[in-house]
Amino acid sequence: MIDSTADAIMAFVVRHQGAVNAVITLLVILVLYLVITSVLRRYLRAHAQRPENVQNFLMLWRYVWMAIAVIFALVSFSGSLASLGLSAAFLGMVLGWSLQAPVTGIAAWLMILLKRPFLIGDRIIISGITGDVSDITLTHVHLNQVGGTVSGEERSGRGVLIPNATLFAQIIHNYTIESATLLDEVPVLITFESDLEHAEQIMLDAARTVTREIIEQTGEQPFTRLELGDSGLRIRLRFQTLATDRQRITSEIVRILFREIGAAEDVEFAYPHSEILHRPKPSLESHPAEA
Repeated sequence: MIDSTADAIMAFVVRHQGAVNAVITLLVILVLYLVITSVLRRYLRAHAQRPENVQNFLMLWRYVWMAIAVIFALVSFSGSLASLGLSAAFLGMVLGWSLQAPVTGIAAWLMILLKRPFLIGDRIIISGITGDVSDITLTHVHLNQVGGTVSGEERSGRGVLIPNATLFAQIIHNYTIESATLLDEVPVLITFESDLEHAEQIMLDAARTVTREIIEQTGEQPFTRLELGDSGLRIRLRFQTLATDRQRITSEIVRILFREIGAAEDVEFAYPHSEILHRPKPSLESHPAEA
């Protein structure tokens, strides 16, 4: 009785080999999908900055697995594991080629979550464009452009969309990856006759006045560096500044320097200029020729 039942089952499996392969393939894909999705969902929810991006990715993830399951189920009806493997490899090659840009964009989005080269709110430079990151979607990085319509580093209000697919080939500069401050400088050229110590004191006092709160947070004091120039002595005032507010801070320091150095009697701004000296040409009568 048992032998006859086993023979019947074997005969059914042989007769419906394609259907059996399809069911087994679907079960394997379903188990893989559930396990991988569970792990991926926990990670994305812990690291993604916007929950809607996670939902969009998981929805796309589900559709991709559904398409894979349907295609593999249809291919498995051939009943040949070798054909199934060749078909899967060919299918993967075709899909990878046709969906190269979207897949690369989503891979770049995952790279941003894993490596975290920048976050929403960071000021970065991508593809030569400076901006503050306002959003990170599955396909694009949204920037609030800095500069562009004006010189300097003020927000222009113009939005820029950077395709994620290009991030793998770009150098990314992040102003705030380690801290909210960075080193900035204001160069001042003074005459060689100026009082160097007084000039340095004026500049350091100006930086301390404007960046008082930053100094309290970072503990780093402003300092100076000196260079010899053609028209005078160049003093570089260096200080810690806010990466997203450096233009305003620099402007306030320059305003103080212009006022204080202009009022000082022993410090003067230097500028390129030329002096012309007129000397009378000696006459021949004053140097008579010797006999």
